[in-house]
Amino acid sequence: MKLADSHCHLNYKGVAEASPDILARARSTGVVAMLNISTRESEWDAVVGTAEREADVWATVGIHPHEADDHPHVDTARLIAAAAHPRVVGIGESGLDYYYDHSDRGAQQRSFRAHLAACRDTGLPIVVHTRDAEDDTAAILRDELGKGAFPGVLHCFTGSAALARIALDLGFYISISGIVTFKSAQDLQAVARDLPLDRLLIETDAPFLAPVPHRGKPGEPAFVADTCRFLAQLRGEAPEALADATRENFHRLFSKTLA
Repeated sequence: MKLADSHCHLNYKGVAEASPDILARARSTGVVAMLNISTRESEWDAVVGTAEREADVWATVGIHPHEADDHPHVDTARLIAAAAHPRVVGIGESGLDYYYDHSDRGAQQRSFRAHLAACRDTGLPIVVHTRDAEDDTAAILRDELGKGAFPGVLHCFTGSAALARIALDLGFYISISGIVTFKSAQDLQAVARDLPLDRLLIETDAPFLAPVPHRGKPGEPAFVADTCRFLAQLRGEAPEALADATRENFHRLFSKTLA
């Protein structure tokens, strides 16, 4: 199989120190593309630096909703400037997280809109984080898309079938993480089973959410193969076919990877 891990954090503590071994294991498992996601401005140089050194790794620039309170200065113009780097292929992760509320909800919404405006200006896709905020996420996406089109993905999807349908109707992709392999994830499995193949991505969100049979371990990009095999069985598809489709979808969405 040739796989794309559409969302990982290679510069997080515990991962960065073991990066050569982690990348080697990913490549030996068939991972040929990895998207290294930033969550705060202080990470941008390291995240982009990894993508500069590794030909099969690309980067995003963005502010996670947890960090919105600490980044009021990261506006649309700042995001656009950072996204001009040739190895930056997406903007985010950004969005809304009302489960933890680590940042004021108004600050999260303002930051999210700034990211979406940057996507509209650059044409780069938005990487959306949403948790316990489906209505506001959908409303903001609809409103901002009404000002001009931009592509995007709902990453690490754990939402409702209704949110999945809204995202698909808006032209977005949906990315499935190792959570789908958990015994408790029956609702997610039901949604993932019916997602159209041409809108599906897979990810690890490493170092988080290691799939079965690696639960309890730090996640790493190599584990996307386990998620792929589980999801393929769930959907009645060949793992190789699912790997090919999700990898092609990754490059279609993050089209700057083909430059």
